[in-house]
Amino acid sequence: MVILSGGMDSTVCAALAVRDFGAQNVAALHIDYGQRTERREHRAYEEIAHRLDIRTRLAVKTEFFHKIGGSALTDDHIAVPKAPELIGGEIPVTYVPFRNSHFLSAAVSWAEVLGAEKIYIGAVQQDSSGYPDCRPEFYAAFNEAVRTGTKEGKVRIETPVISLRKAEIVRLGLELGAPFDLTWSCYCREDRACGVCDSCVLRMRAFAAAGASDPIPYLSQGEKQ
Repeated sequence: MVILSGGMDSTVCAALAVRDFGAQNVAALHIDYGQRTERREHRAYEEIAHRLDIRTRLAVKTEFFHKIGGSALTDDHIAVPKAPELIGGEIPVTYVPFRNSHFLSAAVSWAEVLGAEKIYIGAVQQDSSGYPDCRPEFYAAFNEAVRTGTKEGKVRIETPVISLRKAEIVRLGLELGAPFDLTWSCYCREDRACGVCDSCVLRMRAFAAAGASDPIPYLSQGEKQ
């Protein structure tokens, strides 16, 4: 199973899973959690799963993140900031409190029903915004909870790209034929990527460092954000 957000990291994980296990043996889980770009990310998930021929799919919706707030991604009263020069120096306001734990819990529940023993999530520690639920220690601890809290204890969370630089993820995705043209990373826009939020800047830097062209549309310089 792959937790497929519609972003480039989870898409590379999906392409890896399809290569290693065959599309017929891969399931894709998507969670709409009230984020600003929910509709655009959902569209990306469906198009990516279709391109990769992943037919076992489940999309679920959680409303409590939007009600809880506290993050620029889910709280209308907190603006998405422009990326600082040094990204990852401190936990930014785009961090959604303990989000990945809820995604993983849903994935583990579905994995038990399907009989899936591996769950891929596109968490990245290097070249990231510094979210605490993207650290390797978090996944080690969560795997222990899964081992003790599931019926057979066989389900395992795997983080195939967690130690890679973003440029390495781009190169790997290109090797795998990952559909980067269908992915969406921007935190605040759904038509053309803003090019200035943390996620856009990290993505643009990654493609540039990999010597590749980013296939998604961005606002041209000088356009209103």
